[in-house]
Amino acid sequence: MSDHPSTYAPKSGIEKWLDSRLPIVRLAYDSFVDYPTPKNLNYWWTFGGILSLCLGVQILTGVILAMHYTANAALAFDSVERIMRDVNYGWLIRYVHANGASMFFFAVYIHMFRGLYYGSYKAPREVLWLLGCIIYFLMIATAFMGYVLPWGQMSYYGAVVITNLIGAIPVVGPSILTWLQGGFSVDNPTLNRFFSLHYLLPFVIAGVVVLHIWALHVVGQNNPTGVEIKSKEDTLPFTPYATVKDGLAMIFFLIVFSVFVFFAPDAMGHADNYVKANPLQTPAHIVPEWYMLPFYAILRAITFDIGPIPAKLLGVGAMFGAIALIFALPWLDTSKVKSMRYRPVMRWFFVLFVIACLGLGWCGGQMPDNLVFSITTDAHGNEIGLKVVWLSQLLAVYYFAFFLVIMPWIGLKEDPLPVPASISEAVLAAHAKTKG
Repeated sequence: MSDHPSTYAPKSGIEKWLDSRLPIVRLAYDSFVDYPTPKNLNYWWTFGGILSLCLGVQILTGVILAMHYTANAALAFDSVERIMRDVNYGWLIRYVHANGASMFFFAVYIHMFRGLYYGSYKAPREVLWLLGCIIYFLMIATAFMGYVLPWGQMSYYGAVVITNLIGAIPVVGPSILTWLQGGFSVDNPTLNRFFSLHYLLPFVIAGVVVLHIWALHVVGQNNPTGVEIKSKEDTLPFTPYATVKDGLAMIFFLIVFSVFVFFAPDAMGHADNYVKANPLQTPAHIVPEWYMLPFYAILRAITFDIGPIPAKLLGVGAMFGAIALIFALPWLDTSKVKSMRYRPVMRWFFVLFVIACLGLGWCGGQMPDNLVFSITTDAHGNEIGLKVVWLSQLLAVYYFAFFLVIMPWIGLKEDPLPVPASISEAVLAAHAKTKG
């Protein structure tokens, strides 16, 4: 934390010389060795380190791929195939990069749900949460632009759909659309812009990550109880306690990562992306990558106009609104208790929220008119039941209600369980319960 006194003592002459001019070693020592962390952190807190690992892997593999990729609409698809076939270990680098994006989002969603469950967005950590949300938004933009680069069928039509949605924004939409496309349709200028931005944004993410870590070290880490650090007895030094736990979690994460890279490298991709982009042949079903499917489902759930506002604009507004609500979360929760460990009512609504998000992800990957389940058949033998689009609408309503209605209302009405007076008290109580 910001008031933690430095215990770094330079030993060699070089260390003393550097410390008096650029105390970077002192900064690293105070931030990652002697930094006091709550003693009750569990493995849900290891995903911060895992995300840093993912970002490093994505930047390293991305830079190598950029050396061999050709950002030209006529050559991009073939350049990706050349990377896979002719570049030394090009297949491995590309599969690590492609699956690394999915692993990155998998880790960030767990990280966000953990923050939501344990109240890591509440005072004094509002800025920390906002910086995390900015990182997430930049990840979405970076991933979308990277998805376009292979210039396969799904890449091309994904770019067509998303850029046209941006064009639906009043006043500024058409101008942004023309700038993004570099013309009046998705073509070579679009690919060049997306490649440049896809290369740039990871370094912007890295910069925001530095701010995120800085903010974390100012306010300190949250913990499963949501109780702030009261004394030195509540903490342990970051190294070796947190680093060993983070290292073990990273090993297991890398094992799962490796299973996808070596045994199922295309499991999270789409077969149509192995077909070269053809503007004259539209795929039967255009879908984004799995980590964008919940927001895509919310977009498609709006099938009606409201007065002069068309459904397309409402859908775009709902999609961006779903992301904007995450930014507003610190001011929507009215409860004074941080951790849902002590909020039994809100905990059940949180479980339903997780189920709703998973359900939206599933709906986003289905055709809107498909049936979730059949109830009966009509006179012509056609099945009648719950359609995917209707389920998407129900889940979208719960998604927005969770933030705008449930969270503020439950925070005022709920009677929480007793919260421990300190972290040490909670740890000792849990230890006594385990022994008993």
